[in-house]
Amino acid sequence: MNEILSRFLPRIDFEDYEDFFENYRCEAPENFNFAYDVVDEWARFDPGKPALLWTNDEGVIKQYNFGGMKRLSDKAANVLLSLGIAKGDVVMLILKQRPEVWVMMLALEKIGAVCIPGTYQLTKKDFVYRCNTAEVKMIIAADDEDLLSTITASLPECGTIQHKAIIGPVIPAGFIDLQKVIDEAPDRFSPPPEGTRLREPMLIYFSSGTTGMPKMVLHDHSLPLGHIVTAKYWHDVENGKVHLTQTDSGWAKFAWGKIYGQWICGAVIGVYDTEKFTSQGFLEAIQRLKPATLCVPATIYRFLIKEDLSAYDFSFIKSATVAGEPLSPEVYHQIKNKTGMEIREGFGQSETSVMAACFKWLPVRPGSMGKPAPLFGLDLLDESGRSCDDGMVGNISITAAGVPGLSTGGNPIPGLFRGYLKDDEITGASWSNGSYRTGDMAWRDAEGYYWFVGRNDDVIKCSGYRIGPFEVESALMEHPSVLECAVTAVADPMRGQVVKATIVLAKGYGGSEALIKELQNHVKRVTAPYKYPRIVEFVSELPKTISGKIQRNVIRQRDET
Repeated sequence: MNEILSRFLPRIDFEDYEDFFENYRCEAPENFNFAYDVVDEWARFDPGKPALLWTNDEGVIKQYNFGGMKRLSDKAANVLLSLGIAKGDVVMLILKQRPEVWVMMLALEKIGAVCIPGTYQLTKKDFVYRCNTAEVKMIIAADDEDLLSTITASLPECGTIQHKAIIGPVIPAGFIDLQKVIDEAPDRFSPPPEGTRLREPMLIYFSSGTTGMPKMVLHDHSLPLGHIVTAKYWHDVENGKVHLTQTDSGWAKFAWGKIYGQWICGAVIGVYDTEKFTSQGFLEAIQRLKPATLCVPATIYRFLIKEDLSAYDFSFIKSATVAGEPLSPEVYHQIKNKTGMEIREGFGQSETSVMAACFKWLPVRPGSMGKPAPLFGLDLLDESGRSCDDGMVGNISITAAGVPGLSTGGNPIPGLFRGYLKDDEITGASWSNGSYRTGDMAWRDAEGYYWFVGRNDDVIKCSGYRIGPFEVESALMEHPSVLECAVTAVADPMRGQVVKATIVLAKGYGGSEALIKELQNHVKRVTAPYKYPRIVEFVSELPKTISGKIQRNVIRQRDET
C-alpha cells in the first residue's frame, strides 16, 4: 500500500478504463500542501527513500532522498522568511534542472509564497514583462553567463524586485549566494501558523501561446493532486522506480512530469540536466538513469528515429509517453520497431493536468490522444456550444457542471487552473456557460478515441474543405527526407486558402524542385489528394516557443509580409 497515495484516493486500482473513468475519485483536503503532506510525510515514513536521481552532460550522478529534501527545503524556507518573503509574495525561479529547483519550490510552498518557474531562454523583453506583470519580489537563478547578463540588463526596468540570488560557484556583486545562506540556515523550520488553503495561489505559468503576450496561468494548491492521474494512470509510474520526463524546469511539463504526481506515487524523479540537448547525450543519460517510465516531447522522438538506436538498451523502459504536440503515426511505428517502446500519447495544457490520454488499459491507436480523463467532463463543442457528434471536428472543452467564472475563485476540480491572473476578460472569453474551451480542435471516433486536428486558428479552409495541419504533417513525416515540418495556410484568391509545408530536411537531403514534387505526390498517395501542400519551403529550423512547440503563426505572419 502506498501510504501517501491512499490518503487522497479512496480507491487506487481499477479493472479497466471504464471502471477508472466512472469510479475514480480524488479527495482534496482543504488545507492540503504538497510540501508538508507529501514530501515531509515520505521523509517521516522513510527518510532514506530515494527521491531524485540527477545526472548531467559530464556523466556526474547525484542522489537525493526524501529526508534530505525535507531538510534542505526547511533550511531554504528559513532563508526566504529571513529575507522578508512572506505568504502571497511572488518569486521567480530560473534554475534549469539543478537539484535546487525542487528544494526552492518546496520551500516556497511551505511559506505559502507563489512560484513562477522561468526558462533560461527568456530574453530581456520576456523577463521585464514577467517581473512587472506578476510583481515579482525575488529572482533566484542558476549561474549561467547569458542568463545573468539578461537579468542584469533587465533589473533597472523591474521595479518590484527586492532580492536577487544565484545558486552556483560564481556570485556577481549585488547577488545573494543562496547556497551559502541555505547551508548556514537552521534546519528546524516552524510553519507559519496561518498555513495554506487548497484554493490559495501556489504557482503561475506564463503560457507559451502562439499569439499575443503570454498569459499568467494561475494554479492553486490542488494542482499536485490533479497530476495523480497524469503520473499513476498515464505515465504508469511505480513506487521506488525512476521516472524521466525531459523538460526544463521553466515549462509546465515540469509540473506534469518532474515533481507532483510522481512524488505522490513514490516514484524517483530522474533528471538529465543538459546545457544543450543532443540525441547522443540524451541516449547516454538514459543508460545512466535507467528509467522505468519515460515521457519526452514529440520533437525528441522525431530526432531519435534519425539516430542508430541499436547500440542502446531500452529494455528497462516499461512505459513511454508523449505530450505537448501530437506524435505522427510514422514516428510511433519507427520508435516501436527500433526500441520496442509503445508510445502512449496524452493531451493537456498549462492550464490543466492530463485531460485525455491513452491510459494504460487502452490499446494504442497511433496518432490518437486516447480517451478522456475522469473529472473534467471532456467533450467536443461546436461554435454554438453544442456537443459534436462522432466524426465531427469540435473545440476540446471541459464541461463539468458547477464551474463558475474562474476569476471569482471557483475551481472545484483538482488540477484545473484558477484563471488568467489580472485578465478577467481573457478568462471570461475562455469560459462560456460553465464550459472551458481549450482552443484545440479534435474529432472523436465511434469508440471514443480523440484525434487532434490543430489549434482553432491553425485549421486550413481550402475550397470549402477544412484541413487539419497535423494530418498533412503526419503524411510528410512518413517520407525519409523530412526531419520536421509545419503546415500552415496561405491566402489564395481562388481557393480562399491553400496548404503550405515548411520543412526541415534530414541529413543527406537537399531541397530541389524534384523533391518538392516527390513530397507533394507522397501526400496525395497517403491522404486525400486535396490536402497536398501546393507550396513547399525548405528551412534550416522551425520557429518554436520556449517550450518547444512549433509556432505556425510566425510562419503565417512571415508569409503575409
